[in-house]
Amino acid sequence: MALGTFIAGVLLAESEYRHELETAIDPFKGLLLGLFFISVGMSLNLGVLYTHLLWVVISVVVLVAVKILVLYLLARLYGVRSSERMQFAGVLSQGGEFAFVLFSTASSQRLFQGDQMALLLVTVTLSMMTTPLLMKLVDKWLSRQFNGPEEEDEKPWVNDDKPQVIVVGFGRFGQVIGRLLMANKMRITVLERDISAVNLMRKYGYKVYYGDATQVDLLRSAGAEAAVSIVITCNEPEDTMKLVEICQQHFPHLHILARARGRVEAHELLQAGVTQFSRETFSSALELGRKTLVTLGMHPHQAQRAQLHFRRLDMRMLRELIPMHADTVQISRAREARRELEEIFQREMQQERRQLDGWDEFE
Repeated sequence: MALGTFIAGVLLAESEYRHELETAIDPFKGLLLGLFFISVGMSLNLGVLYTHLLWVVISVVVLVAVKILVLYLLARLYGVRSSERMQFAGVLSQGGEFAFVLFSTASSQRLFQGDQMALLLVTVTLSMMTTPLLMKLVDKWLSRQFNGPEEEDEKPWVNDDKPQVIVVGFGRFGQVIGRLLMANKMRITVLERDISAVNLMRKYGYKVYYGDATQVDLLRSAGAEAAVSIVITCNEPEDTMKLVEICQQHFPHLHILARARGRVEAHELLQAGVTQFSRETFSSALELGRKTLVTLGMHPHQAQRAQLHFRRLDMRMLRELIPMHADTVQISRAREARRELEEIFQREMQQERRQLDGWDEFE
């Protein structure tokens, strides 16, 4: 039955019902995973660790080593970049969850004798526990390899170990910022965890460090003690807030500028004392809204003023509602503030209509 449902899932993953099924299953996914691992934990017999400790340790080492070797060779065979092979092999080095299903089926068919099943379950479970440690070791190895001295044939665009700006993350958001700074001849250092992005940047001669920016030593190596500003463009809000805390504690002289994915993250940044931030889609949404107003017949100058008014008033309300952030009792106050925002906006726009001059174009 377990194998049948697994195969059914593989087949449905490639069908036109994939997204609908994902939406239907998503609310129960965490619960089902929790129940699965609870059942696994209840089936473990930790007593075999004391009676067969050496056998268990050897089994875990052999399992992880063989999987790393096989996965590394497969990655090389299929053309995976050399810098990414160890990550690929390390993250998949543990025994799979489906092993528990196979062991249960084999046990029901009485294929095991004595403590064999208990030993196998403990071996697979411990192999899963080694994955975080292995990934830390892989990260350190890659960091040492990619953050070593520049090769002689490379000519870094930044030849100064004292950058003006440190940019954390070089994804779709950070690339725009980095290119703007580079175009204006600013000395920047980029911290990035994507190895392919690191390789690409170094090919063009830019100073890039691979690694986790939340490590204080890496920030020091990147020149945080001499830099003027740090621009945080992490994808995960948790990483952003952790990095803000680290910079405030270890590098208080840095001007912190950060990316906020939405209002919730903006509130968290303001509460942390970060006033220079940009909401990811706010400016582009306002610009598209301005163009929409023009297509609906509004005067271009009036649409531009509407955009500026809305930006100013929305930022004011964002700051005023900081104490109410995450306070569900004050939801009604937030709604009242939104109505107040709309009323103020309408009054100012009516005044703006009376003062509208002959300015015809904004594009």
